[in-house]
Parts: sequence; structure tokens; C-alpha cells
Amino acid sequence: MKHLPSRGKKQTMKVIRSIKAMSGFSSEAAAGRKIGFVPTMGALHAGHVSLIRKARRDNDAVVVSVFINPLQFGPSEDFRRYPRDHASDAGICRAEGVDVLFCPSAQEMYGPGFRTFVEVKGMSDVLCGRSRPGHFRGVATVVLKLFNIVSPRTAYFGAKDAQQAAVIKRMTADLNLPVRIEVLPIVRGPGGIALSSRNAYLGDNQKEQALCLFRSLREAARLVEAGERRSSRIKESMRRIISGCPQAETDYIEIVDPRTMKTLKSIGGGKCLVALAVRVGGIRLIDNVTLDVK
Repeated sequence: MKHLPSRGKKQTMKVIRSIKAMSGFSSEAAAGRKIGFVPTMGALHAGHVSLIRKARRDNDAVVVSVFINPLQFGPSEDFRRYPRDHASDAGICRAEGVDVLFCPSAQEMYGPGFRTFVEVKGMSDVLCGRSRPGHFRGVATVVLKLFNIVSPRTAYFGAKDAQQAAVIKRMTADLNLPVRIEVLPIVRGPGGIALSSRNAYLGDNQKEQALCLFRSLREAARLVEAGERRSSRIKESMRRIISGCPQAETDYIEIVDPRTMKTLKSIGGGKCLVALAVRVGGIRLIDNVTLDVK
């Protein structure tokens, strides 16, 4: 990632760490200018870069946040060892013409006495939320705070985190937030592996094993194309593929309505989301595909 090509835009990027300074920039920039916002937890890769480039094309100013949000990690999860590389992240943002890199601390975001949380009922306790209780409450809370601080016209998210994007869209609509949510396609590496910051944990053999996620999604798409509409049959075929990888352990495989995250026992007309989470060598990876069924 340190060798991503520059967009050829020379400018001085601001690195802001305080909420007050970030809000001050947004207030000045908001006068007749569109702010595009890419919220991240750092360890930036080509998937993040695709979001930044779209934001750069569509807006007058681009803000990228790097904040590893403690609220969305469970007590036994990888908060302390989550990949952190500020120099690399800043270099990528600078090369891509980002105006502001916002890097607040946890103390800055959640001051003394903090006790207010946001929860999207019915969408936060399924799929990833089932095995990660409280995760999406942490996501919704921090994203609402970031929207209030940055004041973007449009915020950009990746389709790999499909449930996250759906939760944020619902929150934005329910709370009448003046932010447009744009979700961009998954960026994949060799063999179809979905790019993720957690891929940095994988060894070469584990990366090879992790390709079973994409292979199982391709099988789901093939079955639907061939006319299969029973979710149970599709999921069974996907499980067989994953079980052929000795280091892979399935967390979930679900077929849901992409807007509501409600489980579909059978696939009718319209769009469905085939989503899965699999641990490969103990590393939890997620992937999905949206199918448009005629």
C-alpha cells in the first residue's frame, strides 16, 4: 500500500486531532462547498483508496477519519492489536489529495461521563451482530458523532461491510441526518479475496484458505442463476466448500433482504444479500454478494 499511485494533486493536507478544530474546518468549508467524508479505522488499503478517489471526484473538500473505535470491539476481540500505521495512512491520504486527516483519540471522542449511545433495533443483533454483541451500537454511535463533527454532504462506505452500511443508512434516514450515504463495490485481491485491514493477520497459507469465502459466494451466484431459490440448499452448498478448507470455521452464512437484514427462507424477485463470516486460522473475515433475482 505504500506504493499506491498518486492522483497528482499537490496540496498541504491538514492533520487534525481535536473535535473543535475539525468542526471549525467544516464550518469554514461548508460555505458553498461540498465535503466528502470517508470514515475508517486506518490500516488503509486499496478498498479505502477507492472510496477516497470517489469522494475526491465528487466533492470540493475530502475528509478522511482514522479512529479505531473502542465501542465496537468486544472484550475478547482484537482492539489492542488492530493494525495501526499512522505514517502509511497519512502518506496514502496525502498522495490521494485528501484535505483533512482527522485522527482523534478515544479520550477526545468519548470524554468523561460519556453515556449516550445509538442503536438501530432489529438490524444490529443479526449476522455479525449476533456473534459481536454491541458492535453495531458502537458503529452507529461513532458514525453519528463523526457526521456531527465533520458535517459532510456525502459519506462513503464499502460494500464488504454490507450490514454496517445498511445500519448507517437506516440511522441516517430515521434521524433525518443531512448526509447522503454512498456504498461502493468490494475491492478484491488475487483469487477474489475481499480486501480488509485484518488480512494483515493472515499468513500465505491462510490467505489461500481464505479464498473459500469468495468461492462459496460464486457457488451461491451460480445456483441462483441456475434457478435455485431455496436458501437452505444454497447455504448447504456454501458450507461444503468452506468445510473443505481445514483452517476455516464458519461463523454464519445467511441470505437476507439487503435493506432490512431479515432472513429469506426462499429467494423471490428483487435483490438478496448472501453474506458470511468465517474464521480462518482464528482470524474473522466477512464477505458478501448482492444478487439481483429476476
